[in-house]
Amino acid sequence: MARERRAARRALALAVAPCLALALVAPAARADTGAGRAAACDPDHERCLGGRRLLYWYGYGLGVHPFTTPEAVRRQLTDNFRLFPVSGSCPGRVRTGDECDLLGGNPVRVESAVGDHLRIATLPGHDLGEGLHIRFTFTRSLGFHYLDVAAWQDRETECTGNVLCGAASRAGAWALWQVLAGTLTLSAWAA
Repeated sequence: MARERRAARRALALAVAPCLALALVAPAARADTGAGRAAACDPDHERCLGGRRLLYWYGYGLGVHPFTTPEAVRRQLTDNFRLFPVSGSCPGRVRTGDECDLLGGNPVRVESAVGDHLRIATLPGHDLGEGLHIRFTFTRSLGFHYLDVAAWQDRETECTGNVLCGAASRAGAWALWQVLAGTLTLSAWAA
């Protein structure tokens, strides 16, 4: 009887071990950054999005939500935009085409809020300059949810052209989107 229990525990441990390993290695933030200076990007040396050099691409784990779709997590964010860490004077619900000011009076337009993603663009008067696009994409694999945040620009701005401002902007974005990921990790259960 004791031998059967040990065998059963061993089998259970072997079955659970891959799940625990996945949880422990659930993605830390991934940072693939480009300086944003060249007009064209080289796919062999940097990540590209639509032929434009990325300013950054960060990935965050949102935990296990086996019954929630990526679209439901995106809707949770866009239908409760106060979850966005710098929602400012934006309405509680944002839709494609909406324009509002994020915290600090930074104007943005919601370029797309459909399916599994939300994409915003900075407007004239934004601290980082006009024409910065940020895409929040939600995915799920084996019950684990992920948030990828990619940013690119139409043309170099005063900030992205300055090494110190560009680096501070990328570091600030990483921390800000980490807060968003933490918030969505909890709120995705209600999605």
